[in-house]
Amino acid sequence: MNFLSKYNDHTYALLRIVSGAIFTFHGVQKIFGVMAEFQPAIGTQLWIGGMIELICGVLIVIGLQTRWAAFLASGTMAVAYVQFHWNFQFGPEFFPAINGGDAAILYSLIFLHIACRGSGIWSLDKNE
Repeated sequence: MNFLSKYNDHTYALLRIVSGAIFTFHGVQKIFGVMAEFQPAIGTQLWIGGMIELICGVLIVIGLQTRWAAFLASGTMAVAYVQFHWNFQFGPEFFPAINGGDAAILYSLIFLHIACRGSGIWSLDKNE
């Protein structure tokens, strides 16, 4: 599989851009009510989470202040998983496939990886 290593920088940039774009859309849903059944009230924890999704998602996509944005996004998704999905329940609810927290865990880990690695190519951050 060594022949794929030459695409490492490009696939990482795609991971950053696509995961940031999808994350941004979650924020758009919460903040603007686009294609959503529920819109949280301004100032609530869900609204703040939506603002983090929207702002950090855009920053991750364009590669600006990427490490900070990804770190904040990672922490937000860790809190989302623990507080809203797992909720310290043991039994079947412990498992992400049951409690619906698959995406929150994956976002948390992907954004932690981006925070550690930086923006990479195709970004506005020139020093990373």
